[in-house]
Amino acid sequence: MAGTIVKVGDNRYRERFGRYFEDFTVGDIYEHRPGRTLTETENTWFTLLTMNTHPLHFDAEYARHTEFGRCLICSPFTVAVMVGMSVSDISQKAIANLGWKEIKLTHPLFAGDTLTAESEVLDKRESRSRPNAGIVSVETRGFNQDGVTVCTFERTMLVPKKGYDVEEKAKY
Repeated sequence: MAGTIVKVGDNRYRERFGRYFEDFTVGDIYEHRPGRTLTETENTWFTLLTMNTHPLHFDAEYARHTEFGRCLICSPFTVAVMVGMSVSDISQKAIANLGWKEIKLTHPLFAGDTLTAESEVLDKRESRSRPNAGIVSVETRGFNQDGVTVCTFERTMLVPKKGYDVEEKAKY
């Protein structure tokens, strides 16, 4: 999403990203670009950082003997990158992530594969407890470089209405 340029001082401007609750329309699809080519090193780091000890993600000899024949990209890494790709379009202004559901990993990813993603707005409603915000639900879909769907999930966020953004009030 192209950011909005805001004047913050004399000869000084800042780009702001994200959408307010009012900016979401059910049925809209946001393509998250650029894509991201995932590497073996990143996959190994992710498994180490998250204490994922399954050898299919970092032991080439072990992986060689599986049905995949090589190491797989760790599935939580795939989800994390997809969420990250969607932030500027979907949750840059979010007050909170309220949940993820229906995470489906439908095709393996390997080191050297390029991941792209898109999110479709499934639902939106005003918050019952916070008059300054609304609840937005999206389905995010990830694809490899061949256009094959590798992962899907639903995500729900609490998003501020226009005029209630923390970024507008912050003095940084």
